Amino acid sequence: MQAFHLMGPAPFYTNSFLLITEQNHAVIIDPAAEVQDYDKILKEHHATLTDILCTHGHYDHVGSAGVLSREWKAKLWCEAADCKGLQLFPLKAADSGYEEGQVIEVDELKFTVWHTPGHTEGSVILLCGREYLFVGDTIFQGSIGRTDLTGGSSIQMDESLRKIAALPIPRAAQLLPGHGDFSTFGEELDSNFYIKSALRNA
Repeated sequence: MQAFHLMGPAPFYTNSFLLITEQNHAVIIDPAAEVQDYDKILKEHHATLTDILCTHGHYDHVGSAGVLSREWKAKLWCEAADCKGLQLFPLKAADSGYEEGQVIEVDELKFTVWHTPGHTEGSVILLCGREYLFVGDTIFQGSIGRTDLTGGSSIQMDESLRKIAALPIPRAAQLLPGHGDFSTFGEELDSNFYIKSALRNA
């Protein structure tokens, strides 16, 4: 597997990830960067985009989703609750939502999905193998995503944080958030104030 980190435009600089399998199939997590940036990497590596996995539906995470899914005939994944066709949630529909605990397989890549509402109703996290944990805007390094926007809920966020802390995720898994620096799952369990507070208030 080859992994590429891309960024969406200012002012949000959303983290986006492109993974290419050994069979030259590709998966994008949160298509926030410019379409041509993905196309360039895909064409240079003779790869075919097959799946686009959205951790949630906010506009700064899905900006290239429609064009890429049509151009490559790739399957677009996003929860229906986050497909509202509005300014904040521009996607009108997706090819599929996620089942709790579902494993999405693309060649050797296996993504386990868990629902984590709080930042949005349709937020999810994705564990790729045992190495990479894509958490969107649910968790940041030392922080969490906002809960004061449409569809957000501080109560649901606390429930999701307690749920995440109990999931079978290796502590060494690299935690890859929607914005900011990377961390590890273990580091966030040990030092993230919001996770520790949610666990104390259980």
